[in-house]
Amino acid sequence: MLRFLLDVYEGVRISLRALRMNKLRAALTTLAILIGVTTVVLMVTIILGLNKSVADQFAFLGSNTLYISRWDWAGDNWRQMLKRPRVEVATADFVRRESQLAEAVSPFAQASRTVSYRNNRLTQVQVMGVDQDYLVTNSIKIDLGRWFSEDDVKRNRQVVTIGSGIAEKLFDRVGPLDQRLDIGGQKFRIIGVHNKMGRFFGQDMDNYVYVPIGAFTKAFWHEADINVVAKAREAAQVEDMRWELRGLMRRYRHLAPTEADNFGINGQDIFMNIYRQITASIYAGGFMIAMISLIVGGIGIMNIMLVSVTERTSEIGLRKALGARRWIIMWQFLLEAAVLCALGGVLGVAAAYAGSRLMNNFLPTYMPLWVVVFGVAFAALVGVFFGFYPSLKAARLSPIEALRQE
Repeated sequence: MLRFLLDVYEGVRISLRALRMNKLRAALTTLAILIGVTTVVLMVTIILGLNKSVADQFAFLGSNTLYISRWDWAGDNWRQMLKRPRVEVATADFVRRESQLAEAVSPFAQASRTVSYRNNRLTQVQVMGVDQDYLVTNSIKIDLGRWFSEDDVKRNRQVVTIGSGIAEKLFDRVGPLDQRLDIGGQKFRIIGVHNKMGRFFGQDMDNYVYVPIGAFTKAFWHEADINVVAKAREAAQVEDMRWELRGLMRRYRHLAPTEADNFGINGQDIFMNIYRQITASIYAGGFMIAMISLIVGGIGIMNIMLVSVTERTSEIGLRKALGARRWIIMWQFLLEAAVLCALGGVLGVAAAYAGSRLMNNFLPTYMPLWVVVFGVAFAALVGVFFGFYPSLKAARLSPIEALRQE
């Protein structure tokens, strides 16, 4: 065992000395691997960043929520869906009463209106009509004041909760609670302010106001296109709840077994599937380009190692004449190729990290620790793969023929 460790140590020492003796060649070879690793790692971080960003965006819809709608989100036959009956507020009452898997069920509708307070005015504000359970089904939280009570909804009270963006723009000098907000010509009393929520696919979620669903339909849209959101008690029950909701809706609408669904049941998984289908070929193409650049670097490693074997033929012959075994010679050259590539991998990962920080200004990137380890390890593996043939050639040299070239 001790002899084996000494042989390995000697191989490492000779390999590192050979690299120091050819610094320029080693640097140029490392540069080729650096470019390849940087390309591969940047591609991986962009893919991971986009996936994480999209997943975070879709998480706003809720991983354990489903939406009953007139429309199929992934459907393309809009003319046919337009003929479907509208979903009603009573649909939510029926589902809430009959569902065994839903923790909460809430109807909602949406419209765009102008809101104002005194001389301050905002256009294109999203007005949501909801009920008291919408807070449970959504990621909204109340930072100031309160949410709607069941009595507010039943009595169609003209009360409103507002997004933090609305509060900042309209009420910068006064407290918003109990102030009268004009929404499309109707006065609503502010009872709550939401937490800051950011953007959802470019839509400012802090630019929303919420009113009871009855007050919404009465003031803004008598025949509103209602949607119903249902939240499963557990994320594992979402698929079971999908089938339950489908059965309940078919029963509610008295559909015969041979009749097609005249409603849609949608979830964030639909968007994720569409996203994966669109981006799969793009990612595959980009990854192939990145891999080609790394392979080119690997071919450069093979070429340099073959040159190194030719230059050091007499050294190899002398070592073999003194008793060095084949695997020691092979190990020496394999290690030399692996060290070159691993160094290129470390520098490539560092360059990719710097590049990802710059790209974050216009494109999301994400570099977890495993990507760093993958970049360095994969580069070393490339060195071993492309250095195998030169190493094997060196190990098979006849000591007599090698020494004859001295």
